[in-house]
Amino acid sequence: MEPREHERVLRNWRDERDSAALYEALATIELNPRLSNVFRKLAASELEHSEYWAERLRAEGKPVPAFRPSQRTRIMAGLARRFGVAFVIPNITARELADRDRYSNQEDAKAAGLIQGERAHAAVMRTIGIYRDMPREEGTAGHGEGATLGNNLRAAILGATDGLASNFCLLMGVAGGGAHTPSILLTGVAGLVAGACSMALGEWLSVTNAREMAKSQIDREVEDLEERSDWQRKELALLHEAKGLSEEDARRAADRIIAQDPSAIESLARDELLLDAAQMGVSPASAAAYSFLLFAIGAIVPLLPFFFASSGSGVVASITLSLTALFILGLLTSFFNARSPMFSGFRQVGIGAAAAAVTFIVGRIFGAVIA
Repeated sequence: MEPREHERVLRNWRDERDSAALYEALATIELNPRLSNVFRKLAASELEHSEYWAERLRAEGKPVPAFRPSQRTRIMAGLARRFGVAFVIPNITARELADRDRYSNQEDAKAAGLIQGERAHAAVMRTIGIYRDMPREEGTAGHGEGATLGNNLRAAILGATDGLASNFCLLMGVAGGGAHTPSILLTGVAGLVAGACSMALGEWLSVTNAREMAKSQIDREVEDLEERSDWQRKELALLHEAKGLSEEDARRAADRIIAQDPSAIESLARDELLLDAAQMGVSPASAAAYSFLLFAIGAIVPLLPFFFASSGSGVVASITLSLTALFILGLLTSFFNARSPMFSGFRQVGIGAAAAAVTFIVGRIFGAVIA
C-alpha cells in the first residue's frame, strides 16, 4: 500500500470511529429512550464502516492504531451535554453529507455501499431534528405542520415587504423629480405590475427547476435503493425508527421497501436526499400566483394616496401610510428573528425611510438636470 493510499484508508477509519464515538456519547446524553436507542444503532453502523477500513489495513499488513476521539468529537459531545442533543444535530447532519461527498470519489467506498450509509445517517439525523419534539398522540398537530405554517407566514411577510418597499422608493424617486399626480400614478401602476410579474416569473422558474431537479434525483435514488443488498435493511429501518416507529414497525417498513413498494421507495428516496415532500407538491402556477398577489398587496400601499390627493399632499400621505405599514410588517418579523417587536418595527421603518430618501434625492437631482 502506497503512503498516500495508506493515509486515505487510515483517515477513513478514524472518521468512522469518531462518528461512532460521537453517536455513543449522544446515546448517553439523550433522555428520550427511543432516540437513545437510535443513536446506539447509528454508532454500531459506523463501527461496521470503520471495520471495513480496518480490514483493508490488515490485508496490507498495516497495524490498526489504538483509537482516541478527536478534538472535534470531544467538543461536539461537550456541546450536546451543555445545550442538548438538538443543538448539534445540524452540524452532524452536515458532517454525514460531507462524508458522503468524500466517499463519492473513492471507488472502494462506493463498492462497499458506504456512500448510501452516510446518506442514510444524514437522513436519520435530519429526521430526528424534525420529529424529536413532535407529539406522539394520534391526531395531534406535529412540529412539521407548525414549521410549514411558519414558513408560509414568513414568505408572505417578505413578499409584501418587497412590494411595498420597492414601489415606495420608486414613487418617491418620481415625486422627487417633480412629476405630477397622473405621472406618479402611471409610474406606480407600472411598477406594481412589472414587479409582481417579475416576482411571479422568478417563483415559477424556481419551483419548476427545483421540482425537475428533485425528480431527477429521486429517479436515480430509487434505482440505487432497488439495488441495495439485505445487509443494508437495518439502515432503512433505522430511518423509520427515527420518525417514531417502534423497532418492529420500522423493520416491517424496511421489508416493504426491500420488497420494492414504489411509494415506500420514493418516500425513502426523498428522506435520504433530504427533500421536503411538501415542497415537492407545490404547483409552479400556484407559487407564481401567490408571489404576484403578495407583491401587489405590498406595492399598492404607497400608491393608494395618489388616487385621492394631489402630488404634494399625496407624497406626505404615501410616506405616512408606507412607514406605518413597514412598522407593522416589522412587528410581524419579530416572530421569526428573535428580536423585540419594537426593535424590528423601527428597524424596518428606518431602512425603508432611508431607501426612500435616497431615491427622492436622486430623483430631485436628476429632475433638475433634465429640466
